[in-house]
Amino acid sequence: MRTSPELRRKLISVAAVSAALLTAAPASVAVAQESAPRAAAVPAAQTEAAPGIQAERLIVGYKSGADEAKSNKAAAADAESKAEKTGEEIDFQRRLGTGAALVELGANPTRASVADVVAQYKADPQVAYVVPDRLNKPTAVTPNDTDYSKQWDLFESTAGMNVPGAWDTTTGSGVTVAVIDTGYVAHSDLAANIVGGYDFISDTAVSVDGNGRDSNPADPGDWYNDNECGQGIAASGSSWHGTHVAGTIAAATNNGKGVAGIAYGAKISPVRVLGKCGGYDSDIIDAITWASGGTVSGVPANTNVAKVINMSLGGGGACSTATQSAINGAVNRGTSVVVAAGNENQNVSNASPANCNNVIAVAATNRAGSRASYSNYGSLVDIAAPGGETRTSTANGILSTLNSGTKTPSSENYAYYQGTSMATPHVAGLAALMKSANSALTPAQIESAIKANSRPLPGTCSGGCGAGLADAAKTVQAVKGGTPTTGTTFSSTTAVAIPDNGAAIESPISVTGRSGNAPSALQVGVDITHTYRGDLVIDLVAPDGSAYRLKSAASDSADNVNTTYTVNASSEVANGTWKLRVQDTAAQDTGTLNGWKLTF
Repeated sequence: MRTSPELRRKLISVAAVSAALLTAAPASVAVAQESAPRAAAVPAAQTEAAPGIQAERLIVGYKSGADEAKSNKAAAADAESKAEKTGEEIDFQRRLGTGAALVELGANPTRASVADVVAQYKADPQVAYVVPDRLNKPTAVTPNDTDYSKQWDLFESTAGMNVPGAWDTTTGSGVTVAVIDTGYVAHSDLAANIVGGYDFISDTAVSVDGNGRDSNPADPGDWYNDNECGQGIAASGSSWHGTHVAGTIAAATNNGKGVAGIAYGAKISPVRVLGKCGGYDSDIIDAITWASGGTVSGVPANTNVAKVINMSLGGGGACSTATQSAINGAVNRGTSVVVAAGNENQNVSNASPANCNNVIAVAATNRAGSRASYSNYGSLVDIAAPGGETRTSTANGILSTLNSGTKTPSSENYAYYQGTSMATPHVAGLAALMKSANSALTPAQIESAIKANSRPLPGTCSGGCGAGLADAAKTVQAVKGGTPTTGTTFSSTTAVAIPDNGAAIESPISVTGRSGNAPSALQVGVDITHTYRGDLVIDLVAPDGSAYRLKSAASDSADNVNTTYTVNASSEVANGTWKLRVQDTAAQDTGTLNGWKLTF
């Protein structure tokens, strides 16, 4: 079989990745007990105070002509009168926006005493209604999936992604996520959410399923022997990588077994591009095009067009023009492309397709909220999400759906993995929740809102982990039912030449009409054409002259800077002249600042 360098380099967390970066736990881990029964929900439609209710406060609505409907003094006097008649303590508190009065009963009132007070108010011809001031609670219910308690990445307050808080608004229904990966091995905790996909592997030495491209994205296994995928690469069993990724996004939830998916109301379209030793760019490019609704010669039209693509894959080098073209096409068709930053503990500028434009590049954090030791980093990272780190405990990895077969499929199970491959589906799942909550969102708005509504990493990140740790509840709340709350954009489209190894240039933007200070997540979009971006130092200069370093010089030979930085500018007054300062610090390469923008 062929094992060219181009073939071997395309794998991340699948075959060529070291065992230290992608670790499976022993076979089945489904041992958690179901959660304790929850208290009964507060009735949603109780409109009158029934006899025998337990309440500490009552809402009293008076008829429109009554003095008590207009005067706090009259309402307070009425409460005092009712107290004298019942012998109970009744205190007028305040008037509601509707004109109704809120009255508070004495400490620990009995059901009988509440009934007496209610009866007195009901007997008053000036009273239109009297109802209890009920205590409402969040409606999100802890899933009954048996291993949900092990999914720290979804709910733990320290470094979880605050997913349950988003489920009150949406579970991802109506959205399809394409998982461009190793395909799908049958799993009962995923089956209900799987829709048609495609096998794009054209080389039978890679596909190992006996044929080339076809409509069956089933994963036959991606195992390999010693040195089969390159000299010195040790043998590995099948990863079932695509199935693990898919489970994080949309495992069936509240079905009494296994794990919960982040966007469990969404559908997964498995798109197979990775097989033995990895997968070719050409197959991945066609998969991106097809999954997003584009046309691929010889492949039937996609009837399950994805609005989100998850690519937990990658290789070394710059983003190729061919790959960038496919990504641009997908985004232009309205599909968000979410990509793993890579597991080499290096600058993401050397990892493709994470270093492409128009993608959401995801770094991985551990259970403490610090950058995972293996995760790539850098200015091209957009956001961080839980990817796990299993050095001290397997349980600190990401638990999801898998298969127990070491080579070919066997029985289904669950396992802990770690990697940016695991962090990426967390963000893809969030993108699906957002698109479900607000179908009008564009890929650019989805990316911007995820960044703007992230929270600071609870731990540390050397090298740059994007805007922070993704927060599902906050982000979904920000975008539901309208345009995302990312504020107003001010921009400059005046091109400025960047001299080679010369003085810094500055481009101004005048910000007006804002009140108070700039936000803690000010978005700074930068578009620079340059033949060696590692030479560049980029700063944002506030109106008072304070400088915020966006990018330092580095050993980064890739072209151009086309990305969005996030700056905590909350100490700066928003209005005034902001500047982008760019300097080329080394010889032999030149460029142009094409434009930049500030989003408040």
